[in-house]
Amino acid sequence: MSKLLTKDGATPVALVTGASRGIGRCGALALARAGCDVVITARTVREGEGRSAPSSSAFPTEEMPIPGSLETTASEIEALGARCLPIRMDLMDRQSVRDVASEALGTWGRVDVLFNNAIYQGPGTMDTILDLPLELAEQCIIGDYIHPLLLIQLLVPQMLERGEGRIVNMLSEASFMTPPAPAGKGGWGVAYAAAKAAFHRVTDVSHVEFFDQGVWSFSIAPGLTLTESMKASGTHKVLEAAGAVPAPPEIAGEVAAWLGTAPEAAAYSGRMVSSRSLCRELNLLPD
Repeated sequence: MSKLLTKDGATPVALVTGASRGIGRCGALALARAGCDVVITARTVREGEGRSAPSSSAFPTEEMPIPGSLETTASEIEALGARCLPIRMDLMDRQSVRDVASEALGTWGRVDVLFNNAIYQGPGTMDTILDLPLELAEQCIIGDYIHPLLLIQLLVPQMLERGEGRIVNMLSEASFMTPPAPAGKGGWGVAYAAAKAAFHRVTDVSHVEFFDQGVWSFSIAPGLTLTESMKASGTHKVLEAAGAVPAPPEIAGEVAAWLGTAPEAAAYSGRMVSSRSLCRELNLLPD
């Protein structure tokens, strides 16, 4: 593993939310390979505890076991020679989010890269407008916009003090594209799309406010990504039937790590990048 150093000569620390599986796990491993020590968060601490969540309140599905945990991701990171600090975090619990920032800074003294990957997973995300309870729309806003914004507020000040840092926000094409069909028939729900659209504006404004002070901000649009949760819920089958082509989570994970560590990434600050296109352009995964 190459030695990546910050301006003050320290090994950079990355904080990755939702790192027990999927894009978050892949991003955490890629950041470790790039030379970072990694703080990882998720609700699932131990293998066997993970459960899929229903995406629609109108058509609830049974929870299914899904692989992945903080302990497994931490073992994989440490096997690469990087330090790992696993912290349980419930994205829907504001104090839990505050505690993660406090523990990360209190333990290692810095966070140089914030990979805001975790999302609200639960009913309402794939509801149609008339089926959507407003309290579930609020849950999406809290999990996909308010609390990721809170992490930025908690972690960016110490980046600005050092004059360098990166914010990598996981977004979605749903935030700017019109769905090809209603939710459940090949499209997506308004609550998820609206929350992600709000969060993309955070990337834009962060770029305007922080770039000249050394903190760069990015949004990633990964396209349909075949994660463990999606496999368990079967959501991907409907989208694939509508013509969507799923990508493995490693693609978005590698792009997140490149944006979080590469000097050349400055050119992409303030932009939403397609992880598929950028991965291909940079040949990040030749296989």
